[in-house]
Amino acid sequence: MTSADQTQIHTDSRARRNVTVLVLAQALLGAQMPMIFTIGGLAGQTLAPNACFATLPISLIVLGSMLSATPVSAFMQSHGRRAGFMLGTLMGALGAAVAAYALYIASFPLYLLGSLFTGTYMSAQGFYRFAAADTASDDFRPKAISYVLAGGLAAAIIGPQLGNFSSFAFGPIPFLGTYLAVMLINIVGAGLFLFLDIPNPPKPDADAPHGRTRMEMLKTPRIAVAIISGMVSYALMNLVMTSTPLAVVGCGVGGETELPNYLVNLVPEGDLRNKFQFVAGYVVTAHVLAMYVPSFFTGHMIARYGVEKIIALGLAILAAAGGVALTGVQLEQFFIALVLLGIGWNFGFIGATAMLASAHEPHERGRLQGMNDLIVFGGVTVASLASGGLMNCSGGAAQDGWVAVNLAMAPFLALAGGALIWLVLRPAED
Repeated sequence: MTSADQTQIHTDSRARRNVTVLVLAQALLGAQMPMIFTIGGLAGQTLAPNACFATLPISLIVLGSMLSATPVSAFMQSHGRRAGFMLGTLMGALGAAVAAYALYIASFPLYLLGSLFTGTYMSAQGFYRFAAADTASDDFRPKAISYVLAGGLAAAIIGPQLGNFSSFAFGPIPFLGTYLAVMLINIVGAGLFLFLDIPNPPKPDADAPHGRTRMEMLKTPRIAVAIISGMVSYALMNLVMTSTPLAVVGCGVGGETELPNYLVNLVPEGDLRNKFQFVAGYVVTAHVLAMYVPSFFTGHMIARYGVEKIIALGLAILAAAGGVALTGVQLEQFFIALVLLGIGWNFGFIGATAMLASAHEPHERGRLQGMNDLIVFGGVTVASLASGGLMNCSGGAAQDGWVAVNLAMAPFLALAGGALIWLVLRPAED
């Protein structure tokens, strides 16, 4: 090891400690999101007055995340990352408690309110990746971001399976047990942030530069393309993932999907709908694994090949996911499409985050990161709202809705791809 390498490791010792804490938080606290996203549409379908509103609870989570992004970022800028992340766990526990009570009394409006509170946790979790970059050197920054998102690997294993086996823990009230488990996860996970060591941003002097305005930052080509790429990657992933449990169950119960022999013994006894619900959990598990496993090397790929190439690769894989999904509705096609969807999200979203993290000054951090997540999760909110309508109201069969969901990806992939090409072809001096 060279002296330069040793100096680099010493310089990043604090960053590595923070990354460890954030990886554990991503693994434990992050497990609640695949749990909720797996059952959210199905629970909504049991409570909603109209099937077209089945995914509205998930949309409200994303809407809550969008609305919370700017105030949560400002709160962290003033009070630090630790306080902001603890606030997120408090809202996650509150959202789960409200949703559990809503299921108990069978109230769809109250279930939506609980989902909205959960969105604040989702917003705070989104800042784990930026927190990883706060104390990291330029060389370690993309790796730090990638490692933290890799913590989602454990969440991918824990979340959907815990959601499956807690869904019917309270017999006559499906999914109640899942939300009680989510409450416990938030209470226990909050203690992790006591070990976080990220200094609060210094208070600027009266005559210190305040940085660019939000509009000036949006006009910066690199920032604009990073935001577009992040929004499209995340929104399209959410669009398809939100519809997947509905598609697996719908195409299996009343459509063409058959349960393969190798899965029959993995699901508990019960009616056909419950069997396909459990299979949907395995599909989501494969998807979330694919979202986070590449994180172990995405940062190294960015450092070696450049962030623009990795974002482009992510967009291409997202397009391939849509193409596979359009070939049919057998379980193998669901699995392959959702795995590709996860890998495409990983390259596109981590690439966009790394691009954004290198395009602003420290005193612009709160303003830019809050604006970025407001725009990104605004796009995800629209995608989530569209998902239920496309899935349940695009034809007479679940297969018709699944086709509509995947066709909807095309124009947005074209937008992000065009923006990336425009950035790469710009003169270097710009």
